[in-house]
Amino acid sequence: MATSVAEDISLPCSKSFQSTIEESILQLGELDLTSEDFLLDEVDSHIQQNLEDEIVKEALNKGVDLRQYSKQVERELLEVENASIQDYIKESQNIASLHSQIAACDGILERMEQMLNGFQSDLSSISTEIQSLQDQSIAMNIKLKNRQAIRGELSQYVDEMVIPESMISHILETPVTEDEFKEQLHELNHKIKFVKEQAFRDARACGDVKDILERLKVKALAKIREFLLQRIYAFRKPMANYQIPQNTLLKFRIFNEFLMTNERHVAKEVRDEYVDTMSKVYYSYFKSYSSRLMKLQFEEVATRDDLMGVEDTAKKDILVPYNSSFFSSKPQLKNRSTVFTLGNRGDVLTTGLEEPVIIPHAAAKNETRYTFEMLFRSLHFALMDNCCREYLFLCDFFIVSGTGAQSLFDAIFGKTLTMFMKQMEEYVGDSYDSIAMFLSVHIVYRYRAIMAKRGIPCLDRYWEALLNTMWPRFEYILHLNIQSVHHATLRGVFGSHCGRGPDVPSERVGRVLGQLQAEVENFVLKMAAQFQQRREQLIFLINNYDMMLAVLVERTSEDSKEAEVIRDLLTARTGEYVEEVLAPHFGGMITFVRDCENLVDKGQLDTFANQEKRVQQIIRGFNNDWKKALETINQEVMRAFTNFKNGTQILQFNNYAEQQLGVLMFPAASDRRLLQGALTQLIQYYHRFQKVMSQGPFRSMQVRNELINIHHVMVEVKRYKPTF
Repeated sequence: MATSVAEDISLPCSKSFQSTIEESILQLGELDLTSEDFLLDEVDSHIQQNLEDEIVKEALNKGVDLRQYSKQVERELLEVENASIQDYIKESQNIASLHSQIAACDGILERMEQMLNGFQSDLSSISTEIQSLQDQSIAMNIKLKNRQAIRGELSQYVDEMVIPESMISHILETPVTEDEFKEQLHELNHKIKFVKEQAFRDARACGDVKDILERLKVKALAKIREFLLQRIYAFRKPMANYQIPQNTLLKFRIFNEFLMTNERHVAKEVRDEYVDTMSKVYYSYFKSYSSRLMKLQFEEVATRDDLMGVEDTAKKDILVPYNSSFFSSKPQLKNRSTVFTLGNRGDVLTTGLEEPVIIPHAAAKNETRYTFEMLFRSLHFALMDNCCREYLFLCDFFIVSGTGAQSLFDAIFGKTLTMFMKQMEEYVGDSYDSIAMFLSVHIVYRYRAIMAKRGIPCLDRYWEALLNTMWPRFEYILHLNIQSVHHATLRGVFGSHCGRGPDVPSERVGRVLGQLQAEVENFVLKMAAQFQQRREQLIFLINNYDMMLAVLVERTSEDSKEAEVIRDLLTARTGEYVEEVLAPHFGGMITFVRDCENLVDKGQLDTFANQEKRVQQIIRGFNNDWKKALETINQEVMRAFTNFKNGTQILQFNNYAEQQLGVLMFPAASDRRLLQGALTQLIQYYHRFQKVMSQGPFRSMQVRNELINIHHVMVEVKRYKPTF
């Protein structure tokens, strides 16, 4: 019945419901019913909570008797329990076997735990051992490196300390010129230095090799000393080319290094022997060369009387013609032109500056003579060349530089340079050749610059001493010439020549030459004043200014200050001469043009309305005589100017006038034009005359029809154009 009831209510879970009932009963049983604290409200609350259970609610909703249902559930539970017991009894063997297996597994796991604990303990000890091994390995590695380092140093120490048989053999038996000897000498020098260093550290091994090294050093020193002295003695042979043994010595520079390192007194002996030998060699060579070279100078040299303004007795009482130049008269002496004429002497500073030296015996055989500056150049070029080579040799072979090299050089060349200075002072003190002085000074500047570029300062003091000797003498000679020109008479200086040197950058020279130029200009003016007619004065001035300008332009730049001054004077005098030469033939036209142009500027040209007769005379006179006048002017100009080029420049027709005929704008002479042609000036005046005739009251004059076309005049003028 209970089963059917349970099925009717279809309880989802009888066990759950039973447990709920049991729990409720237990809770009720736990209550102390006799207690005063037991309250009906709490019982109701508990019942209410159980009634709210879903299973209870479902059973109550279906009207199931809970007590019957509870019993039914208990029966089912008992049956399930009995069935479970039977199952346990039936499986008891398996359970026992499982228990035994579990126990066995527990034993195995226990043993495995013990083994793992043992392994853990062993691993801990192994880690400690590995760490210990690592420490030992590091220590062994450090020891190995230390031993290897010690082994390398000891090996090198032993190699540097030990003296091989090959070294002993080559030092004792091999000639010093062989490469094997030089190689072993280098090794010996290294071992000597090494043993000295170790001896300071109290190395006992040094005592084993010290004696052997000392004997080898003594033997090497003896062989080297003998070899070097023999090479130095080779310089003393007559006619020997000392450059060959000098170059040989450079190949054995290691010998001197060995001497300086190991035996300084032997090195000093060799050096002193070289200095003494070369000092005598250079002194003998340059003394002989300079004495033979100076014999090649021109016999006729400048004296105190060879000044620009000093009277020439051979020309005394001879008047200079107006159409000659103060600078154009011929010299009396054979080579006196070298005193005031530069000519090609300036080449010594350009193309001839580094030419081969003059060979005295060859020049004497050919009877060739030279100016002083050429001999000065040859002598000092040889000096510069030898000094440069010697200075570089000293620095290279004797391993010196700076003041040490200069001191050694002075010891060798001191005597020679003193001889040079004495000779130069003697010549300079007696010289009156300003050009030779000037060129020699500039030779010194050029050679000093060359040596400075090479980085060789050994002759700096000598160059400075030369300049200090030559500059004052040069200025003194120029002052003598200035005074001679200033005090010169007008009848005794026409045998002199004047020339200017190349452009001088020095202020001291420029100042003195400026004074000389001013005095020459004043003297030319004084000479021109001796002529009575202004035309003769102008011809004389133009010839002299032209000659002066030609020299200046040739020897200096065209825009130099000196050339500019002379050019302005020449232009002014040329313009004045052109007016003078045109005036006799075309003076009426020129005056008329100037007067009319002045009236045009003032707006008063009508005042010339009654000048038809004057205009007629001018036009017809021009038409009748202009060709003849051109020929006369041509002949007069060519007679007045002996310089044909200068004469044609004065006469020259300006091509610019022909090219600009359409506008006929004839510009004034520019700074770069030497002369304004007389015929160009004539064309300009004639053009201006035609322009005046086309204005105001002259326009209606019938005589205008007789004017010659300006192109016809220009065609005739072209006949007098220069052909060069």
